[in-house]
Formats: sequence, structure tokens, C-alpha cells
Amino acid sequence: MNEAVCPVCPHHCRISDGAYGRCRARKNSRGRVICANYGKLTALALDPIEKKPLAFFHPGSMILSVGSFGCNLSCPFCQNYEIAGAKESDFRQLYEISPKELCSLAKKECARGNIGVAFTYNEPLAGYEYVRDTAKLVRRAGMKNVLVTNGMAEPAVLEEILPYIDAMNIDLKGFRPEIYRYLGGDLETVKTFIVRAAAGCHVELTSLIVPGMNDDPEDMRRQADWIAEISPEIPLHITRSFPRHKMREPATDISLLKRLKKTAKGSLRHVCLGNV
Repeated sequence: MNEAVCPVCPHHCRISDGAYGRCRARKNSRGRVICANYGKLTALALDPIEKKPLAFFHPGSMILSVGSFGCNLSCPFCQNYEIAGAKESDFRQLYEISPKELCSLAKKECARGNIGVAFTYNEPLAGYEYVRDTAKLVRRAGMKNVLVTNGMAEPAVLEEILPYIDAMNIDLKGFRPEIYRYLGGDLETVKTFIVRAAAGCHVELTSLIVPGMNDDPEDMRRQADWIAEISPEIPLHITRSFPRHKMREPATDISLLKRLKKTAKGSLRHVCLGNV
């Protein structure tokens, strides 16, 4: 039967030969789990660094942002579900770009203010091999690497890429285990990821506030206290959600965001509001 277990994230999907894991980006090929989305891009854009969002890493610069398909969470409010929640057969056309080609393209964009490559839009670590191979070349070319991730990866995966990553924005979707169970994830995995990442590169965190899910001020106080134990200098982006994908609740009330910001500022020096 050639069943194989994927080691990339805590789901440890048991995948039959020819089938895909939960993330739709990893496949069992003859008993070996491979990165099925390697070099297959769905999105490519030169973005302001602030859109990642990174507020304290080369502000005012641009970065070549790339995404593929697949994600190991199932967030009903996903802002990029068209690609994060998709599989390869959902696309009429994909950009097939090797690490070397992407590095060359990033270098050409330096004339327009580009500082490197951001792996974003879907969950990049579902295809971490492409991130690793590209980031090595980008670093060698004197440019920066940025990772935008949900942090739902095993420590061994993080260790493979961390030496080449200059900055990360990591989603912290809530501070109660049941929130992560609802989304198909694991809070402790993400916390472990954040602690290690913050020791190895510049880290900023994002919490998308979804009404009725993670909008409790007491949760935010505990979350901010925990972040401050790592470093009170870690920026936290508290972001407004809008009805998207399966979510029908109204957009987050801005006055609530401001109250949550005030709560977080009790422990953290840099708290930003997003999507307001």
C-alpha cells in the first residue's frame, strides 16, 4: 500500500500512495512524501513591506511576494482561501518558476526598490523545500527573505529554513487551545515556533480579530503577557476581519480593536492596528 507519514506539521498525515495530505501541497509518491507544489506559484507581486505586515523591518521598502497553494489549517474566515484552500487541479494556469529563476527576478526588481522575496499568500511551509532552496540563493545574492506563516510546523522544518530567513510575520490566531482545535491546529506548536523564530530572526505577530472567537480582552491580556516574556519589543498587529470565505459575521468593530490595543500595550511596546 506504500502508506507514508508526513513529518512537516503536527497533523502527521498518513498518506496513501498517490494521495495528498490535509494541506493539499504534500503528496505520497511511491512511499515517499514530496512537496507537490514545488516551484508552482499562484501569485507574484511587488508589495510594500508593510502589507506582510511588517512595520519595523525595512519600512518604506518593497518586496517581491510569492505564493503557491495549500495550507494545513481550515480557517472559515481565510482571507486568501482561493489559493490557501485550493489544490493544484483547481488552477487553469500556474507559474512554474525555479528557485534560480525567482532569485533572478527578485534581483531585477531591485531597480524598483525590491529588497528580496516574501513567501506568503498561502502557507509557505507546506512547501518548505522551495522556501529553503530559494532563500539560500536570495541570501547569497545579497537580498532579504521574509516568511509569512501560521507557525504550524514541526521544529525540524523551522531549523531547515531559519538560517536563511531575515524576518517573519507569524499568525497567532488566538490564545486558547480550543480556538486552534476549531481551526484544525495546535496552539502549543505555534507558541514553540514563535519562541524559536524570535531567537533567530526579526519577528512580528498578527492576530486577526474575529467577532465571537478571539475578541476577549482577557485573552488578549494573557497573550500580550506571554509575548512580553519572549520580548516586549516584538510588534503585535491587531487586525480587523471582514466577512470572507465561510464567515458571515460583520467586520470587527473598530472600537473593540482599540480596546484590545490598549490592553496589549500594557505589556508590549509596539502594537499596531490593521485593516482599519
